Amino acid sequence: MSIRTFRGGVHPPERKDRSQGTPIERVTSVPQVVIPVNQHFGAPIQPLVKVGEYVKAGQKVADAEGRMTVPVHASVAGVVKKIEPRMQSNNTEGLCIVIEPKDPPEGESAQDYMLPLDPFACSKEEALARIRAAGIVGMGGAGFPAHVKLAPTKPISYVIANAAECEPYLTIDERALLEIPEKVVDGVVIVMKTVNAPEGVIAIEENKKHAIPYVQKAIDENPQVKAGMKIRIQELRTKYPQGGEKMLITAITGRQVPSGGLPMDVGCVVSNVGTLCAIAEAFREGKPLIERGFTVTGGACKTPKNLVAPVGTLVSDLAKAGIVEIDDQSLGKVIFGGPMMGVALPSYEIPVQKNTSGVLLMSEQEAVQYEEDTCIRCGRCIRACPTSIFPALLAIAIESGNYAEAEKIGLMDCIECGTCSFVCPAHRHLVQRFRVGKQVLRALKQKEAQNVR
Repeated sequence: MSIRTFRGGVHPPERKDRSQGTPIERVTSVPQVVIPVNQHFGAPIQPLVKVGEYVKAGQKVADAEGRMTVPVHASVAGVVKKIEPRMQSNNTEGLCIVIEPKDPPEGESAQDYMLPLDPFACSKEEALARIRAAGIVGMGGAGFPAHVKLAPTKPISYVIANAAECEPYLTIDERALLEIPEKVVDGVVIVMKTVNAPEGVIAIEENKKHAIPYVQKAIDENPQVKAGMKIRIQELRTKYPQGGEKMLITAITGRQVPSGGLPMDVGCVVSNVGTLCAIAEAFREGKPLIERGFTVTGGACKTPKNLVAPVGTLVSDLAKAGIVEIDDQSLGKVIFGGPMMGVALPSYEIPVQKNTSGVLLMSEQEAVQYEEDTCIRCGRCIRACPTSIFPALLAIAIESGNYAEAEKIGLMDCIECGTCSFVCPAHRHLVQRFRVGKQVLRALKQKEAQNVR
């Protein structure tokens, strides 16, 4: 098997050894859940429940009409205690539904799942409706509605399972490959059927090659594969950001997503391991996306673990229960996600969301911040950029307020992976500039469109 990769990229310290040998542990009891109402990329939704109302696990508690909406479900059975703004994992306040667990009335079930649905005996429309009804979003970080991604308007040649997990520290996807590979493969065949793709590829970085025999066995034993479906494993070079959609597609197929384009433009659909497992559960068990797996690790975490917990679980409650032991004296930074693309937060009293792949409790040594200096025109950022844009020139355009030039250089093609900032000897805050630049450019375009009207 040839090992493939992409142009550019970097090799940050992996630091996966702290948690990669730890089997997935299920959190079965929490004192409360704080469920953000809006956990997806798209139009906002609204609560469907009221304070004081009893809800069952799996019951829909927020939704709205619209293609770019995804419902949210109660992750535990209990009583709605509050509906109020709370701090979320994107470092902004948003409306949250606070539920206190409570047993149901005698003789009633604590669950409100859907009936199982055979993905190979239903129509594409029924499959997409089930995926939306289950509240499934991209669980690798983006939170894009899965039912929209899996309704491409162009023919699909490949379904790619993103098992690269290229972010340092994070190991939850690796554990899924080792512990529940059959569920990952089941998710792949369901997506292949939904988008009518002839081939599935499970992409695994070479630092996880020990998981390949487990995944291959699951492929060989899958009934749909035995019936003729084609799935293969592709080993990839360990390099960041190998897990980026565009990087995966280039490495596996040789195709390049055009500027401003989508994976479907080159006949591909890419789904994260967690998303695939959630899709399998939605069909086989009728289970909505009410819990997720994530890694808790870092220099200030005394007990690095891979957990599955209800959506809305506060990390602070995990600490209080002794499930995770945190050294508050050495804690320097809290990051939800990975160290390269995650979001730094003011505390760990934050709920786990559908797109939370990891919680990093970094020590002061790990979280050291360097003083920013002036660009020395070394070109390292240009060589490292996986999307072939010129980060140094892009930063100059944004700093000078020339957003037309920034767009021309490729601002909107930036995937905010952080490779440019990582290699910069002047410690320039390049990604932060690009994020702000995108916001300003969108606002300018919106204003321009309004003026045209």
